[in-house]
Amino acid sequence: MKRAVTPFLLLVALAILALIPFDLGREMPAGDEVEVGNVAWMLTASALVLLMTPGLSFFYGGMVCSKNVVSTMLQSVIALGVISLLWIVVGFSLAFGDDIGGIIGDPRTFFMFDHDVASSITLGEGPSAVKMGIPLLLFSMFQLKFAVLAPALITGSFAERVRFSAYLLFMVLFSVIIYSPLAHMTWHPQGLLAQWGVKDFAGGTVVHISAGFAALAGAIFLGRRQAHMENVTHEPANIPYVMLGTGMLWFGWFGFNAGSALAADRVATLAFATTNSASAMAMLTWLFLDWARGKKPSAMGACIGAVVGLVAITPAAGLVTVRHSLVFGFLGAVVSNLAVSMKTKSTLDDTLDVFPCHGVGGIVGMILTGVFAEEVGLWYGQTETFIYHMIALVIVSVFAFFGSLALYKITDMIIPLRVPHDQEVAGLDYSQHGEAAWRLNGSTAHDVPLVEVQEEALVAGVS
Repeated sequence: MKRAVTPFLLLVALAILALIPFDLGREMPAGDEVEVGNVAWMLTASALVLLMTPGLSFFYGGMVCSKNVVSTMLQSVIALGVISLLWIVVGFSLAFGDDIGGIIGDPRTFFMFDHDVASSITLGEGPSAVKMGIPLLLFSMFQLKFAVLAPALITGSFAERVRFSAYLLFMVLFSVIIYSPLAHMTWHPQGLLAQWGVKDFAGGTVVHISAGFAALAGAIFLGRRQAHMENVTHEPANIPYVMLGTGMLWFGWFGFNAGSALAADRVATLAFATTNSASAMAMLTWLFLDWARGKKPSAMGACIGAVVGLVAITPAAGLVTVRHSLVFGFLGAVVSNLAVSMKTKSTLDDTLDVFPCHGVGGIVGMILTGVFAEEVGLWYGQTETFIYHMIALVIVSVFAFFGSLALYKITDMIIPLRVPHDQEVAGLDYSQHGEAAWRLNGSTAHDVPLVEVQEEALVAGVS
């Protein structure tokens, strides 16, 4: 394997950059009063959202075949490192910095967090400005966890065939060019979609729809796996991993949704309750729908359904009633289940059904938010919010899909995205990382020839 010197040199440059003080000529406004209780809750919520990324790694890792468990899990976990550093340098400024045309933030606004970001400030200007009530640094760390999760979600679509170094480059490009503008347009008070009145309480649009369409683009661009073309039955490596990951995701999602209230208040409580109700409804809907269609009630189905319910309620968690959250869970599960069935009958190789679950689940949630959002939805006799949601849905979908296609192409021109055929057959755990998830008869999988590994794995029931 070639030595990769460039990534290390970039870290050296960043360490040197951190020693240089910068005066970009921007004075921070006077700090607002900080609510201690809100700070305590948001510290907790931020930690909960961080837990979702390792939870996703278990969720995805258990679904792939045994020779790709480590690589798939690492693709989620490594995002914690890459996006965390990118966020400090430029990501947070692009997403929440001084508005530029309602599309993007000024990258100089919070560059390297040189200012007194431990104080609370008002985000935005004029009538739409929002008083934070928590330290800006805490808000940025909370939002960081969302930025980490988005590229991690995408990895399920091209699992078992992507080159690790190319994925690292794509992750950076996606975060800067796709995620940050969407976050600014939707969540910054002066963002384009925010000015239209588009509601995305906790990331159904910014995180799940963007990741879903990027996943669809990735599955198309990288093409089908060899096993998929040969119609080899895919056997998950470890269903208990999937169940563990589901539990971690469900637990962390309370921070994801309830934390988006940015306060320990009524809205956070409502988001907490609707999140749980929608997920419970979706889990049972998926399970019983499969059962009604002649399939066995499976642990995998229950877990996927639960996550789809979490996805569907995310854009509306603090904006709808608990009763209506059941509709989100039910319709999200039904539509995504049917989407998975349609994908299975097609030639699309979205390995872990990222688009049918996260993309379609996010779309269902966004549409239903326009219907059931309290006081402004169709259910309450209002049409403006729903119309703008439909317009925003088209804009975000087109931007995320075609923007991601372009980024895949650019990445592939710099570093080939897909691993060679022999490395795909051997498995990414060994070919990309020199590691293995399982020990077979006292040896790791890469200590013995591939054929022996496959034979022993079949006997052990972990293939």
